[in-house]
Parts: sequence; structure tokens; C-alpha cells
Amino acid sequence: MMKDGFIRAAAVTPKIRVADPHYNAEKVREGIDEAYVKGARIIVFPELTLSGYTCQDLFLQRDLISECREEIKRLAEYTADLDPLVFVGTPYEFRGKLYNVAAVLHRGLCIGMIPKTYIPDYSEFYEGRHFTPGNASVLSADLDGMEIPFGTHIIFENGGTLPDLAVACEICEDAWVPGPPSIVHSMAGANVIVNLSASDELIGKASYRRSLISQASANLVSAYVYASAGPSESTQDLVFSGHDIIAENGVILKESELFSHGTITADVDLGRLMADRRRRNTFTSNVYDDYVRVPFLINDADVAIERYIAPMPFVPSDDKERRSRCSEISSIQALGLSKRLIHTGLKDTVIGLSGGLDSTLALLVTVKAFDMNGLDRAGIHAVTMPGFGTTDRTYDNAVGLAKALGCDLKEVDIKQSVTQHMEDIGADINVHDVTYENAQARERTQILMDMANMKNALVVGTGDMSELALGWATYNGDHMSMYGVNAGVPKTLVRHLVSFYADEAASDGRKELSDILYDILKTPVSPELLPPKDGKISQRTEDIVGPYELHDFFLYYMLRFGFSPKKIYRLARLAFGDTYDAEEIVKWLGVFYRRFFSQQFKRSCLPDGPKVGTVAVSPRGDLRMPSDASGSLWLDEIKEIKPI
Repeated sequence: MMKDGFIRAAAVTPKIRVADPHYNAEKVREGIDEAYVKGARIIVFPELTLSGYTCQDLFLQRDLISECREEIKRLAEYTADLDPLVFVGTPYEFRGKLYNVAAVLHRGLCIGMIPKTYIPDYSEFYEGRHFTPGNASVLSADLDGMEIPFGTHIIFENGGTLPDLAVACEICEDAWVPGPPSIVHSMAGANVIVNLSASDELIGKASYRRSLISQASANLVSAYVYASAGPSESTQDLVFSGHDIIAENGVILKESELFSHGTITADVDLGRLMADRRRRNTFTSNVYDDYVRVPFLINDADVAIERYIAPMPFVPSDDKERRSRCSEISSIQALGLSKRLIHTGLKDTVIGLSGGLDSTLALLVTVKAFDMNGLDRAGIHAVTMPGFGTTDRTYDNAVGLAKALGCDLKEVDIKQSVTQHMEDIGADINVHDVTYENAQARERTQILMDMANMKNALVVGTGDMSELALGWATYNGDHMSMYGVNAGVPKTLVRHLVSFYADEAASDGRKELSDILYDILKTPVSPELLPPKDGKISQRTEDIVGPYELHDFFLYYMLRFGFSPKKIYRLARLAFGDTYDAEEIVKWLGVFYRRFFSQQFKRSCLPDGPKVGTVAVSPRGDLRMPSDASGSLWLDEIKEIKPI
């Protein structure tokens, strides 16, 4: 089933005959059937489909206009047993003037006529010779005794199982002007814009068109369904390519091949669009009350979602884009620390170096910040603090990394001090419980803070956003610092950032550094607070709290779009179907929500740190949440999920 706020849209470019409405109507019926069978519930045809866009002065012939009118009535009747909202382009005479309109068909009726607002009369276009511009006034047109809303200010609002669905229409040139009608449509509440177009093909125009539609959907925080006339139009002076595009909030979901006929479909996520609109208070919606709102009824189609769901939403899948993103993020992190050092007048930092991913990234960022400020890297005091769980591998990597980067390195073994502390508080050093683990984390933080006092330095935090979301940090231990450079970076992205630095080092001939970084990337994620087994890490974080790639996925869709656990589960099944079974996803989803709600008190008092993406957990920015909020609503919903 679609459900969960998804709706499938189709753009159809049929193979028509110019000035043959009867033939063209038959092709429209075939297009409706094909799109409907594919699960489409919004179906859009090109501009002037029934007549053909290239009729020229044949538009002045009464027979052509009358026949198009009759075919609209027949097409409306054809939809009687179907529930899609269908947009068909046709010439239409209204009060003695000819208009270029979109006839809106639904459940046996024509429920609206949308005239084109901007009529081009430049270059190869001569529409003003035949057509009258439409305007915002919504009047009543007569079609075989039925009064139909006629005008541009019409929104079609669904009353079925997708109550968020609100559709508005513009036609071809309307999208190419400085102030498209779709701007007002979206501000009046429309979240799906359809465009019936006849855009001829010229060198470079497809690329421009692609950008235009993509950007329009982003500006409007909407879906945009663009259907254009195809090669079967007259080629007397122009060629049409049938370039159909379906976009959503700046992303092209599907587009057709140029110079083709046929149908494209894509699944639009209305929940995602409405979440963005709710979040952005500068997106002013429902401010126009002069719109006629026409109800229609579409229910969910019984089809599976056909939409790619990225398993790592924080990490671009394209190599080039990922490298660019990593470069940008590393600069954001470094600039944040650079400014803090300038503000405080400090020339020294203290950072705990474990040989793991997070502290490695934090050190690399600190080095970049020092280089930005022209500071001596010897002012970076990297402190490695071996404890009961430290392995030779992580110790050697920590030491080697500091030396390869030219930082000051100090080693402080914490085993004796932690043993004494455990004795002081009456805890058994042989009981490896949470006290045993957290005592080590807090001892390390105390060392870093005191060393910062000694050196007149700033303690750089290493914890990442995924750990903060799960509360996988010792309160007043590794949870605390003077500036947390990784606070906005999820764990799945930390790995790619370290890999980015490693690749840079390798390309620059810094083999010693790159070898160490590549080995750190291969090391299991672990706090190393429990004794190793046979010299190897015995405590693997993901065995305890769950896979970070799942938790980052949950975090993204929960905070970025406010999706429900059921919808997040469904998306996770699509994204990770070959990696995790349904039971695993439900299990770790429950762990995520339990930890997220119970651990907010740690996030409520976070140190400063830079936001790098659209999701962040800072209590001063994106996540203003009570520390004692109940998670029962979400956890109860997870219990209702039936893993399949």
C-alpha cells in the first residue's frame, strides 16, 4: 500500500495527431489507463493535448474547438469508475474568448478549468494571436449544463485518506516568468503543482528546464509534475521532445528521455513536504482566501512504494558529491573552533586521543583550525590515557597520529588513579559495572580539564551527534568539553570524514599519516572501558546499542521530518531490506526511541559546537525538548508494528 503520506503522480506524453481531437482523446484514455494501472492518482497530460499545441490558425476554426469540448465531456465520463485527478490540456471557448486551459477530470466529472495566465508572443511563440490570458477571478463556465469553476485561483483538495493533498495548476510559460502563479498557489496551501507544457527543444534548453522545475519545487516546498508535448507535434518549424519531469522539494524524482512518448511515475512524499512547511515559519501558507477550493476524493493505491530510500541519508552516495560535502563540513568544523580560539585569545588546546574515529576526527579538525589561525601545532596537546580496556592497536594509532600531525603528545595512564578512586568510594574494582566504566571516562575528563588549566588551553570535545542522540556518553565525562567540534556530525558521516582526510594524505604523499588513518577506519567502534580479550577489543558499541547506520537513519527521519515510528520503520525496510530483517529493525527502533527520550538531560547541557547539517541536537538550536518528556506515545506505536 502507498499510505503514510505517499501519492504516486504521473506525467504522460501521448503520441497525438495535430488537429485530431477524437484520435487524441483515445490516446489520453490509453494514457490514463496505463498510469492508473501503475498506481498513479495524479495524472498530467501536456498543454493542448486534445488539439495539439501546433495547430496555429486552426485554433480559429469552430469545428476544432467544438470537437475538443465534446471530447472533454467524453473523457470526464471515462473517469467515472476511476479515482485519479486527471489534467488534460485543451482549447476552450469561454464568453466569446478562446483560452488555453487545463481541464480537470475526476470521477466522471470535469471539476475545474484552469486557464493559462501568461501568453507568450516572442521568438517562436505566437499564442497571443489565438488565446486570451486567464486571471485570478474564478467564474463559472458551462459544460453541458454543469457549472464548472473557471480561473487560476483554484486548489483541488483531497478528502480521502490523504487529507494533506492539495493540487494547483499552471501552464507552460507560467513557470518561466519572474512571478509564476505557482508561488501564490503554494502560499494558498497547494503542495503539488502540475504544469501542462509544450516546450520546444533547443540546444541547452533541457538542462535549463530541468533546473527551472527542480528549483521551483524547492522554492515552493512542493512536488512539481511537469508534462510536455512530444515529437508527434508538428515539426514544421519546431521540434518538441516530450521532456517530462517530476520533482519534489528540489530533487528530481523522475524524468523522461528526450524525444520520446510515454509515461513516467514517481512517488511523492506529502508528509515530508508538510513537515518542511511546518518547520519553516517563513513559508507563509493559507494566507490567500480568494481561492476556490474544490474537493475531490483519492484513496491510497494498493501498490508498493517505488522510491529510492537512501540507507545513509547523511552521506551522499555520489563520490564527487560526498568528497565535496566532506570538504565543506571539515571547513565548518575547523572554522567554528578557529573563531573560538580567536575569541578567547588561546593558542593551546587539549584533546583526549583514544585511537578511535571520533577523537581522530576531532584532532584532524583541530589541526586544520590551528593552520587557519597560523598557530604552531605544538600547541595542540594530545593526551592518550590508557585504561583497563586500551588495546595496543588503538594506543599505537593514537601515538602515531599525534606524531604524524606534529602535535604535542602526553601519556597519562589512568589505571592506578581509577583503582584508588574505586577504593575511595567503596566500589569493587573487579566488578565491571557502569561505575567501573564511567569512573574511567570521568577520570579522563578530569585530566583534560586540569591540563587545560595548566596550559591555559581549551578542551576540544570529541563526541559525535549519534552518541548524543542515544545518550551514549558518560555524564560529565566524555559528555563534557569546552567546544565540541563533532557535535553536529553523525557517526556514519564521521567515518567518511576520516576517510576523506586519509585520501587527502595519501594523495599528498603523507603515507605515514594515511596508513594510520586507514587502520583507524578498520578498527571496531568501542569505548574500550572493559578489559580486552586476547589483546583485542572486547567491547563493541554496536553490539550494545545497535548499528549506527540504523540509528542515524532513525534520527534523520525523526528530527528532520517528524515522521512517526511506523513510517520510519517502513522506510527502513525499504532502505535496509537486504541488510537487516524486520525484527532487527523493530528491535533497534525501540532502543533508539527509549534512549532518545531518556537521555535528553545530557543534551540539555551540551557544550557549544557547530551545526553542520539540517539535523542537530543542540538545546540552543534545533532540539528544544524537555528533559523529562514522556516517550510513551512513540514507544506504544512501535509495539503495534508487526514485523513483515
